[in-house]
Amino acid sequence: MAAISASLVKELRERTGLGMMECKKALAEVDGDVELAIENLRKASGLKASKKAGRTAADGVVSAKVADDNSYAVVVEVNSETDFVARDEGFLAFVASVTDKAFADKQTDVAALMDGELESAREALVQKIGENIGVRRISLVEGGLVDVYVHSNNRIASAVKLEGGNAELARDIAMHVAAVNPQVVKPEDMPSDIVEKEKDIIKAQPDMEGKPAEIVEKMMMGRINKFLKEGSLNEQPFVKNPELTVGKLAKEAGASIDSFVRFEVGEGIEKDETDFAAEVAAQVAASKG
Repeated sequence: MAAISASLVKELRERTGLGMMECKKALAEVDGDVELAIENLRKASGLKASKKAGRTAADGVVSAKVADDNSYAVVVEVNSETDFVARDEGFLAFVASVTDKAFADKQTDVAALMDGELESAREALVQKIGENIGVRRISLVEGGLVDVYVHSNNRIASAVKLEGGNAELARDIAMHVAAVNPQVVKPEDMPSDIVEKEKDIIKAQPDMEGKPAEIVEKMMMGRINKFLKEGSLNEQPFVKNPELTVGKLAKEAGASIDSFVRFEVGEGIEKDETDFAAEVAAQVAASKG
């Protein structure tokens, strides 16, 4: 077996981003052939990626891209396990590639989008960084006039579709959506199951106890109307000018809000809660066995 020089290990590390021992081992297996080592590592990347796939990727970034004519936009969420990786240049370059491809193809099916080169790039990134990385979701907003807003921390992104108006108005409303997080455009858009659940919560509140049914109903409807108003984009005070509702802002500009999308990193993902003390204790116990 040929001796593996430090310069060969350095070259492989620079070309793959892998650790010294992993590079040394890969080179030893192929008698110092850097190209063959890279080829073998690429072949092994799927296995390495799958080993990490069970770990929860609940951090990451969101991204958005809008057409020059504001006719459509995509919003994308790509997850990593930690905030540290979410700031990595290689990870952000991968996110940009995913966003560009989703935008070019108007593709919202993650599996279809990733089939081929993007999946190979993801696996290589997992191998290099050592964390589970995944494209979670893509939304396409098109028709009417569309614009987007991505918050400076890359953790919240939104897109708004207007009938009428202009790009600046759509972008301002998208910023409001990112900041305030409305649930629907209009009160009547609120899903009935959410309304019924809210009614049950209101009825169960202590100040409802012992009151006549008609009083309970009147109080409940007042609170439901408040709930619907607070959750509806059109009825919310505009974040840049609370004297105006968002609906009135749009109307004064000759526009109406058709729809919106809002992505926040990790929303709805159940993160693994690790008891590190218990984990260490278990490892110590196992080592004594």
